[in-house]
Amino acid sequence: MEPAPVRPRPALTPGSVLPDDADRAALVARVHDPQWDGPCVAAVRGEQVVDLTAIVPTVSGLLERDDAGTVVREAGGGRVWPLAELLEATATGRRDLPHLLAPVDLQVIKAAGVTFARSLLERVIEERAGGDPARAAQVRERVRQAVGGALDGLRPGSPQAARAKELLVSEGLWSQYLEVGIGPDAEVFTKAPVLSAVGTGADIGVLAASKWNNPEPEAVLVVDSGGRVRGATLGNDVNLRDVEGRSALLLGRAKDNNASCAIGPFVRLLDDGFDLDAVRGLDIGLRIDGADGYVLQGSSSMREISRDVLDLVAATHGAHHQYPDGFVLFTGTLFAPTEDRHTPGAGFTHEHGDVVRISSPPLGALVNTVVTSEQAAPWSFGVRALMHNLARRGML
Repeated sequence: MEPAPVRPRPALTPGSVLPDDADRAALVARVHDPQWDGPCVAAVRGEQVVDLTAIVPTVSGLLERDDAGTVVREAGGGRVWPLAELLEATATGRRDLPHLLAPVDLQVIKAAGVTFARSLLERVIEERAGGDPARAAQVRERVRQAVGGALDGLRPGSPQAARAKELLVSEGLWSQYLEVGIGPDAEVFTKAPVLSAVGTGADIGVLAASKWNNPEPEAVLVVDSGGRVRGATLGNDVNLRDVEGRSALLLGRAKDNNASCAIGPFVRLLDDGFDLDAVRGLDIGLRIDGADGYVLQGSSSMREISRDVLDLVAATHGAHHQYPDGFVLFTGTLFAPTEDRHTPGAGFTHEHGDVVRISSPPLGALVNTVVTSEQAAPWSFGVRALMHNLARRGML
């Protein structure tokens, strides 16, 4: 991705980022307050954002409470910020003013991969093309002719999936991606370090050396230390297709780079009006607006996921692995753009200055501007800084 001047970030307004039914939603935010030079746990109530840090200093701690929804909806708080002002400061890069952060803190950032059949095939194509976008179209046609609809509706680990595996092996098309896509074990990996995610309005990073990459719009589960799903939000699991396509052992380099993980805009807590079935039915939209006028739109439906969200949680948390501060879990994406942006047959790749909008009516919109990871603001506020900051404020 060649660096180029970035056009001004898009304007963010409450109406453009809030869920459609925000008046009924229990929404958790995090705000950086320059007064304390640190983050605040906050509740979004209408178009006001209420500081709850004096009640519970971390989002992780809030989600351990059985009364988290009541706290978010009703508890008296400290400072109150107009959401419109926070969004304006966030979008214009005014770090000297209160602005929004990613709405999670101490939770480990995990991701499940290859959970949709369509994107599963694209991972196979990346592998067969060796990360070379020029070969992708030819490989894609061969894979589709061989596989056809063999993967449609398959339950991973089932006898039907085992027969599909036999078919693919006979065609010489078996892949490590097909193993985790239809085999008994889900792919779950650590997407990014604790506290490194960026929120809505921030720059999102792609390695400057990458020539073939794309956003991955996903539903993100927010899970407490006991493995209970407490809420959901949106995420962008930025993917470097040329890097991972060279070798799956380069997954860390493909996935975990400065500003390469976006989460937000808010965590919506589960309640009677928004439960796990609502998460299972989410439709997630994607729109990319290039600085050159290029537009790409797509969508991903959680109804087409091959593994239930609770199966993904169980693959992450249990007797085999615990998360004392909870975790967030990207659930995978159906979206894998194949439209050519430049060279015929080369497919889609990001350009500097792309504005990526990931949205779902119950969750709002996560909006980020693409830059190189090397040019994005360095990640400098980690766990040690958070502990020192909260201690200085008398919150610990």
